[in-house]
Amino acid sequence: MHILLIAYEFPPSPSPQSLRWTYLARYLAERGHRISVLTINLGGTSTGLPALPADIVVTRTFAGPVRGCLATLRERRHRRGLRRDRADVADIGGVPALAPTNSASRQGWKQALSDLLQGAAARVIFPDVRGEWLPWARRRLDRMLETDPPDLVISSHEPATSLQLGLRAKRRGLPWIADLGDPVLAPYTPARWRRRAWMLERKVAETADHILVTTPAAAALLAERHHRDAGVTVVTQGHAGDHPVPPGDDGLFAPYRLELLYTGSFYRFRRPDALLEALRELPEARLNIASVALPASVIEFARELPDQVRVLGFLPHAQALDLQRRADVLVNIGNADPSQVPGKIYEYLGACRPILHLGDADDAIATFVAGLRRGWSCENREGPIAERVRSLIADKRAGRFADGLDLGPASVAPWHWRASAATIDALARSLVRKA
Repeated sequence: MHILLIAYEFPPSPSPQSLRWTYLARYLAERGHRISVLTINLGGTSTGLPALPADIVVTRTFAGPVRGCLATLRERRHRRGLRRDRADVADIGGVPALAPTNSASRQGWKQALSDLLQGAAARVIFPDVRGEWLPWARRRLDRMLETDPPDLVISSHEPATSLQLGLRAKRRGLPWIADLGDPVLAPYTPARWRRRAWMLERKVAETADHILVTTPAAAALLAERHHRDAGVTVVTQGHAGDHPVPPGDDGLFAPYRLELLYTGSFYRFRRPDALLEALRELPEARLNIASVALPASVIEFARELPDQVRVLGFLPHAQALDLQRRADVLVNIGNADPSQVPGKIYEYLGACRPILHLGDADDAIATFVAGLRRGWSCENREGPIAERVRSLIADKRAGRFADGLDLGPASVAPWHWRASAATIDALARSLVRKA
């Protein structure tokens, strides 16, 4: 089939949704489909992202006045061969190395100006500044549908702009799969856009031929809000279990310490404070953090006890996968909202290393990790975390670390990106046959 993917987030963006569709597009092409992608011109190049097959055709369009100008500047710097700094990419979800924890912020006036422009645009553009792409994307979509019509359209949310474009393709009579990920009306939706987000979510629920979500809770939410019970499939984030294990030892992790690794983002609803306090009296453990931005609590703790918390800055995707395969324990911090499960937990599965999940004792991820015997869970409070880490330190010292866990690839094969692509392939074939 010829599948048209509408995806604002696509390489060179390293965002989770970009990674999702980089892998899915790759494995759908592997299954024999012709994949076309409509996305934005982001500027710059991909770093450490999975390679895309050469026959995937990517059409890049002007992102809009604000981000389009930023992309032009980024591309000009790239052509000059200058090293990208924080101002180059932070505004688009790209991520450079963070400033050392003992130095001042490097954001400077460029990042301040970028934040000001995008914040102002987000006040008047739905759902945020990324919505400025809509007029240019709409014109290019119409042209693509006329000159090379696909058999099926898939739109990747976020932003909600891609759903608006999917609705447009559906009005042309094409089968349409809406990959929602998070609900359109989410806890973080600004008050000024909540009604509009709800109305778009309702329209998608009524119109899309099939909807993909990443959690059962999100599927239940669609059923509750919009009575969409059928034609909804959970396709979680996945892992690249065939990523090669790096040879040798790069010396980053010490064999005499318990090396914890967290590769992900921090939000108001995903806090590391309890973990930091738990480590204060445990010098035998070290928390390594690879993240685009750090909460003040992490920065302060790393400055106070630099031997307990090591800030690695941003790591390209491939490098993050390498480190995940070397660490003693991979740390996952649960979200407050059960409809939003950190996609990082599925990426961790492919590393074949133990996972320490911090969240409610009976949340979905705790049950998931326990069922797979992939690691341990404990409440995200200082006391339980300290007790668990102390036990892991003793187990490593005694040579019985990870005893009783199943860290092989076979048990997590259903969450490989290739398996997710097979699910979408079957859905797509069914929809096209019905059409």
